[in-house]
Amino acid sequence: MSAYSERPWLALYDEGVPAEISQEHPSMLAAFDATLRRSPDGVAIKYFDGSLTFAELNERADALAVALLENGFATGDRLALYLQNNPAFVIGLVAAWKAGGSAVAINPMNRQRELAYLLSDSGATALLCLDELYEAVAKELIASGGTSVKTVITCSALDDQSRNDERLFKQPFKLRVDSALDLQQILKQFGGRKPASVSPQASDLALLTYTSGTTGVPKGAMSTQGNLAFNSQTYRDWMGLDENDSVLGVAPLFHITGLVGHVGVALLTGMPLVIAHRFEPGVVLDAIREHRPSFTVGAITVFISLSSQAGVTAGDFSSFRILYSGGAPIAPAVVEQFRAKTGLYIHNIYGLTETNSPSHIVPLKAEAPVDPTSGALSVGVPCFNTLVRILDDDGAELPVGEIGEIAISGPQVVAGYWNKPDATAESLPGGELRTGDVGFMDEQGWFYIVDRKKDMINAAGYKVWPREVEDVLYGHPAVSEAAVVGVPDSYRGESVKAFVTLKPGASVSEEELIAFCREQMAAYKYPRSIVFVDELPKTTTGKILRRELRELS
Repeated sequence: MSAYSERPWLALYDEGVPAEISQEHPSMLAAFDATLRRSPDGVAIKYFDGSLTFAELNERADALAVALLENGFATGDRLALYLQNNPAFVIGLVAAWKAGGSAVAINPMNRQRELAYLLSDSGATALLCLDELYEAVAKELIASGGTSVKTVITCSALDDQSRNDERLFKQPFKLRVDSALDLQQILKQFGGRKPASVSPQASDLALLTYTSGTTGVPKGAMSTQGNLAFNSQTYRDWMGLDENDSVLGVAPLFHITGLVGHVGVALLTGMPLVIAHRFEPGVVLDAIREHRPSFTVGAITVFISLSSQAGVTAGDFSSFRILYSGGAPIAPAVVEQFRAKTGLYIHNIYGLTETNSPSHIVPLKAEAPVDPTSGALSVGVPCFNTLVRILDDDGAELPVGEIGEIAISGPQVVAGYWNKPDATAESLPGGELRTGDVGFMDEQGWFYIVDRKKDMINAAGYKVWPREVEDVLYGHPAVSEAAVVGVPDSYRGESVKAFVTLKPGASVSEEELIAFCREQMAAYKYPRSIVFVDELPKTTTGKILRRELRELS
């Protein structure tokens, strides 16, 4: 028996937290129906000064499902959601399931070329999108007939609220869209009608969520109803969440963190989901002050941004009892800086699109240790029902403490990639996910991410992991954010280059920052050059795009 199959991490679980859980609901639709029966008048969504109860959410999803079916949507079809963090996203997601189909989550930052690929690859037959995105991006594409989309429904970010915050909404009026159906009209026309009852199985496709495509063509990860229901329950049971909590939706809802860690857990527990169209730090801070959420999970850049706002105090965050961060590496120094300012500890969480959000979580009553060798903050321990191994380049299991690729098995791992059997066979052999992330497990069972395989720097034959250099840079009091890449070097092969943003009012020279790093790491590791920038390029989920920085070098 291997050290991993013995699951040493179970000894690190909080007292009373079981090693395994029994999945309560076979599908997200069943989970939602149970919440609806239990708490129809409970608030499901808070959106600026507007709100929807679970009964209202259900009625709207019913109406949209009926409209989809009457416009040709069939069992097994897919509804593409091209939206921001709006109530329409949740309505559309539930409606797709009620109509016997699944949803396709699309990044609202995508432009026409990217949208064309996603609609074509997914074979979506219906599209629900913001009016502004339809006019600027989708309209011409749909009119060209180059996709399978037959039904287009538009909505406005101004729907379901009356505040019209100028920081987000430059035009306080809806666009008139003549060549598409209007969601508000559909809700009026079909209100009170119900689609034929469906009972999705755990193995049924619930969602296509596309990988970021930072290393190649985006692939549609096939999340089943069981995947989503299991990991929504993981959030609930691990963190002790219930209808008395509320979740702040800081992650984009199209992203797996927002889909499971915001929408899924809210639909399961019956707690309100607080959303505000998109992440604008001042707007989100106001939402925190107004709605007093108790839980959120988001990229560390979100917490850095919120705590850096002018006038912010520890009291602004006092409603929170649970904070988790995932999606991007976390430097230990940043966690301590946030705690010094707010009094709150940010727990680490780790997962991928292919694991439907978490596979590893720091226990709620614990603090993540820091590896003394690499300086990396632990991402936690494998959560319920999950087995994780560390593998070498040939797929052989490595001993405890050895660095290799993280491989994950469990009920949260996706069924495969949509219409990509070769990619599925390569990344999910036997259903075990080969993550592409490099890390190790210590003797206690804590896991650490060293870096992505593709980001390793080879400096004169020595391996340099960008994470380690970045963590040292974050330890300098002037540094706000840092990203490290390898750049071609005629002598060393590659050398280490850093891109840094500074905190407001702070100053430090390139020479001083290089010297700061040189004092704390081996000679082959410290950056040979540092570029100061106003902002680091990021995905909409807060991950820093090292690829773009390499292209700048």
